[in-house]
Amino acid sequence: MDNFSLVGIQQVGVGTENMLDSWKWYADMFQMNVRVLEDDTIADRMLPYTSGRPEKRHACIAANLQGGGGLEIWQYSERKPVPLDFDVQVADLGVFVTKLKTHDISAYHNELAAKHPGVSQIYTDPRGIPTFYIHDPFGNMFQIVEDNYVFIDENRYSGGVVGVMVGVSDIEKSLTVYSDILGYDTVVYDKSGVFSDWQSLRGGNQQYRRMLLSRSKPFAGPFKNLYGNSTIELVQASERTPRKIFEKPRQWGDPGFIQICFDVVNMRAFEKHCESLGYPFTVDSCAGDEDFGMGLATGHFTYIEDPDGTLIEFVEIHKVPVSNKFNLCINLLKRDRTKSLPTFLFRLMRLNRVKFS
Repeated sequence: MDNFSLVGIQQVGVGTENMLDSWKWYADMFQMNVRVLEDDTIADRMLPYTSGRPEKRHACIAANLQGGGGLEIWQYSERKPVPLDFDVQVADLGVFVTKLKTHDISAYHNELAAKHPGVSQIYTDPRGIPTFYIHDPFGNMFQIVEDNYVFIDENRYSGGVVGVMVGVSDIEKSLTVYSDILGYDTVVYDKSGVFSDWQSLRGGNQQYRRMLLSRSKPFAGPFKNLYGNSTIELVQASERTPRKIFEKPRQWGDPGFIQICFDVVNMRAFEKHCESLGYPFTVDSCAGDEDFGMGLATGHFTYIEDPDGTLIEFVEIHKVPVSNKFNLCINLLKRDRTKSLPTFLFRLMRLNRVKFS
């Protein structure tokens, strides 16, 4: 039952009311400017999370080649998005913070603070590592963490996604998903109290329990060198009852952090692993083992929910574009997917860099 591998965090989904405006902002601030794929078709495989109706949407996956996961920036094309009617606070149920990395936290802090007013001061996290936070113009919170790993040096301070903070109602109950299924089985810290690095966050002056998890088993697969290592931080409120970020009538794709997505090799073996722990797939894009296409890419995606209903996506990539301009793709089914792709193929993805006016 272990003949599968997790390759890393592929992306965090960000629902938005205007995909292009949001992408432009993330490209400017976080250098999420390499178009992995873009699609403007009907999402007909997500009916459990779209009120049973196929919905047209415009989405892209954007990456930063210095390393880390990307962002899937997502907008309904016809249905009017339903924004939150409250401000997300620390430990609200779901992904409430996305972690991005930098190899020089002071320089990156100066760069972002000069561009945007929603940047906190530099704090020290419970590990004693410097960190800061940034609120985007769309209501989302990001944490910038120091990480010296750079995949392709593009002479920038920014990197991609290296984790998330997830609000949960019961940390112990949630460990079946985050530790046993996803493999984040090493407790970096488990602390309770009021935390000084959260003073700029909504609700950050209250009591919480926070558990930071990492993986003892390395990621493996074609894109592991791009994604790098990552952490999951589970947060449980002690003083209040948290709210669910994607409570109905809001649905998948509405504004906010929609899901965290992991790259997987051998989806059917991984499915058995999830089922053995009591978490069967709630969505299976290829129930008949057919390919699913999104733009020039093809593959297989599935979902599970954590105990509080937070969506976790898994994608097995079959074909991925290297150059959209020249219609150049890599067919991973014809390669040894236990091995990392050579770096020069990722360098070719610079041809997919998007320049905004």
